Amino acid sequence: MPPASTGASTITLGASASSSAAVTPGAPATPAPATADRLEPGRPGYRRMSFALFASGVATFALLYSTQALLPAVSASFGATAGQASWTVSAATGALALCVLPLSALSERFGRRQMMTASLTVAVLVGLLVPFAPSLGWLIALRAVQGAALAGLPASAMAYLAEEVRPKALVAAIGLFVAGNSIGGMSGRILTGWVAQLWGWRMALGAVGLLAVGCAVVFHLMIPRARHFTPGSLNPKALAKTVGTHLADPLLRRLYAIGALFMTVFGAVYTVIGYRLVEAPFDLPQGVVGSIFLVYLVGTVSSAAAGRLVARLGRRGALYLAVSTTAAGLLLSLADHLVAVLLGLVLITAGFFAGHAVASSSVSRTATTGRAQASALYQSAYYLGSSAGGTLGAVAFHAGGWGGTVVLGLLAVLGVVTITLFGTRAARTERHSALRSAAAHN
Repeated sequence: MPPASTGASTITLGASASSSAAVTPGAPATPAPATADRLEPGRPGYRRMSFALFASGVATFALLYSTQALLPAVSASFGATAGQASWTVSAATGALALCVLPLSALSERFGRRQMMTASLTVAVLVGLLVPFAPSLGWLIALRAVQGAALAGLPASAMAYLAEEVRPKALVAAIGLFVAGNSIGGMSGRILTGWVAQLWGWRMALGAVGLLAVGCAVVFHLMIPRARHFTPGSLNPKALAKTVGTHLADPLLRRLYAIGALFMTVFGAVYTVIGYRLVEAPFDLPQGVVGSIFLVYLVGTVSSAAAGRLVARLGRRGALYLAVSTTAAGLLLSLADHLVAVLLGLVLITAGFFAGHAVASSSVSRTATTGRAQASALYQSAYYLGSSAGGTLGAVAFHAGGWGGTVVLGLLAVLGVVTITLFGTRAARTERHSALRSAAAHN
């Protein structure tokens, strides 16, 4: 979710899983199971499932971004630059990006529940080791393992919901998982900020680890067994063919690039903002810096409003509005006034989540086959953007201060605009060609 994975992207993945649940890459097609005995509100198991997946969402994003609010303290402890310390975030998100697709394929063979259980268990165990990392190198390595483990949760959770929940209750069930993502991403950063202020960054990471242990226990105790999962065979060639088909689609490539560029801005801003706020002229304490992540709540509102924006402005119009809002926030954040910086963060967050929602929801509509894999590729691009943004944003901050990070963000925004303009031109050309062809036949 991002950041916490946003509602829009996660719902898209859920819909994709539902659409492709009957066809596993490389496996024979199987008929979709009847819905009469699936879970829904009021039926046994639905509440247990909801609590279990909410808890897994909290644990996933609390762990994934646990070091982001602590980067200034990590830098001071190891004598590292912002760019070096940022790898404690980038390694986790980068490993998750690389492992989403293969682990989602493994869940087709071994089961969604089994994959979620294994992923969460490994991630939590690594989380308990992270506070004891003797060096920055060890900390980065442990965080990479943690990110790779967490990659098994998002796609498996969405496929599990699509298979076990009645279609009419699916959006509500996914909404609870999304809420867990958002709350985990936000509360993890706030928790680490205040604990670090009182007892240091290692204790802060330990607190997140204990939070994740509690969430994992709730998950293990409450998650119902899967009743509608049908194992499929693993066929790497078929999977590679599906992935290749998606990557050959020009529109899907543009959507993946847009998602990555939006996340580059977001990753850069929220990786570096702590460094800026603990320094002059702000000199904010660590706990207050962690509380800045309450701004994420704005993203919940803007991502929910993305559907209405698309209905009113069209997909490209909504993207133009999103990039304009993001760019305005970046420019406003240059002011050396705390209120202006906070307003800038609000605009950046609103613009990012709206743009991400538009791009991610478009993936499912564009892909006509292998939608689960199309969405997994989007997630990979999204988290690679997060990883790149965190590292490049920190390097830019080290080289040119906050202004350097803003320039990087504006370049990424310009990339989104360029891609969208190119898509608009390509659509017009295709439409004109179709009209000419129709006129010629008449």
